This record gives sequence, C-alpha cells and structure tokens, in this order.
Amino acid sequence: MDNTESPIKYIDIHSHLHFDSYDEDREELLSRMNEEGVATISIGIDSSTSVEEVELSKNNDNVFTSIGIHPGDSSELFENKREVFEELVRSEKVVSIGECGFDYSHLGDNLEESKRLQEKNFEAQIAFAVEHNLPAMIHTRDAEEDTASFLESKKREYGDKLRGNVHFFTQSVDYAKRYLDIDFTISFTGVITFTQDYDEIVKFAPLEKIHGETDAPFVAPVPHRGKRNEPTYVISVYEQIARIRGEEKEAVRRALVSNAVRDFNLKKDAPLS
Repeated sequence: MDNTESPIKYIDIHSHLHFDSYDEDREELLSRMNEEGVATISIGIDSSTSVEEVELSKNNDNVFTSIGIHPGDSSELFENKREVFEELVRSEKVVSIGECGFDYSHLGDNLEESKRLQEKNFEAQIAFAVEHNLPAMIHTRDAEEDTASFLESKKREYGDKLRGNVHFFTQSVDYAKRYLDIDFTISFTGVITFTQDYDEIVKFAPLEKIHGETDAPFVAPVPHRGKRNEPTYVISVYEQIARIRGEEKEAVRRALVSNAVRDFNLKKDAPLS
C-alpha cells in the first residue's frame, strides 16, 4: 500500500472480518478501508477463527487482531487450545486477548454448567493476557455485576499488569465508573447514532479513556442502519462521539486514534494523521 496516500485516520477497535458475510467482497472492503484511512482490530471468537484473523492481519497492514474464545461459545475450553493460542500470540499483529467475559443471554438448560465454563475461560484468558502483556477485550451481556466484580477482583490480584477495554458499552454511568476506576477503557458502537440512551455515559467518560468501534458486521450506524456493518463506518461513530460531547470533530478523531495506538500498542508502517 502507498503509505503516503493512506495515512491512518480512524481505528475501529472491534470488528469480525472472518464472518462469512464478507466472503464475497472482503478484498473490496479492505480496499475501502485503505482508501478511507481506516484500520481495525478484527476479533476471533474461538480457536479456529482466531487462526483466520491472524492470517488476515498478516496480509493486511490495516488489520490487527485479538485472539480468544467468546463467552457465548460453550464448545471449547481455552486451556485445551492453549498450544494454538501460544503459537498465534507470537504474531506482532495480535494486540489483545479475547473477546472474553460473561454472556448470560443464551445459557440454555445447563445454566450452572454454562456459567462455570464461561468463568474458566474468562479466568484463563485474563491470565494469558497478563502473561503476554496484552490488554483484554471484554464482552459482557446480561452479566453486568458478575463481569465488573470479576474484573475488580482480578485487578486486585494482578494490579497494573491487568488492563483492557469493555467493548460495546451500553451500561450505566455507575458501571462505567467502576471500569474506569480499575483503569479499563470503554468503547462505543453505532448504537449511539440511533439512540440517546447512552449520551450521558459518552459525556461522562474522559476522552482519553474511550474508543470507537463497529462490532461489524453487526449494528451499522446511521446513515447505514439496516445494512451490513463494516470498519469504515466507524467514521460515523467518531463523529457522533464528538457531537454528543460537544467537542470539535478533529480533536476527538485525533484523541481516539491516539487512545487506540496507546492502549493496544499498535505498530503501523503507515503514518498516523
């Protein structure tokens, strides 16, 4: 890629480019990202998709990746796949671990067994992130108190070695404060472009502690709502964060890019603009 023509102007810290909804036009999408100056951290959700994401990131300057097992996946134990993840984490394009956490939205009939598996995987991935000096990418759904309490406990155990981001943040200001108090960051998706429910949180959080993300291919922002989401649409998320906060768009853009580079230790050949 011509670095002089394609500076990185936006960083989407959470997408899923391995999803089959991109199979027919993934190269065109990657080209659009380059043209728009958008980089992304594309997230594996189990061992096999983590392998796919690492391979994709190796072949594309604007793609980094996070490896791990999503809490909604009840078929894998992280420790049973540790050899796979130990091999993957050697790549310099791996910049975080997860998404890991608790998701109680689809526990099924084996409620307690599912929760125990999620906790085992969460515990193992937090330890793995600390061991490899990487931030954790946190997923929480219908499990707000358990997730916050778990991370507070782990922060007491690991101290400054534990850091990370709570993705797709749609919780209360009180929970935002709890995560900020343990030096975690929070990230916002396109949801903030079509509801005002989270405006208070967007205003409350210090600018240096927030990120923009898409969670593509899900929840496309206005003006793309109802379509398949993609990392280039993070531009709308950045602009809405600035609008909600009443701050200058360019200042917010630069701050969010700086946050992502700092928190995920991104190394780019392309210049940051």
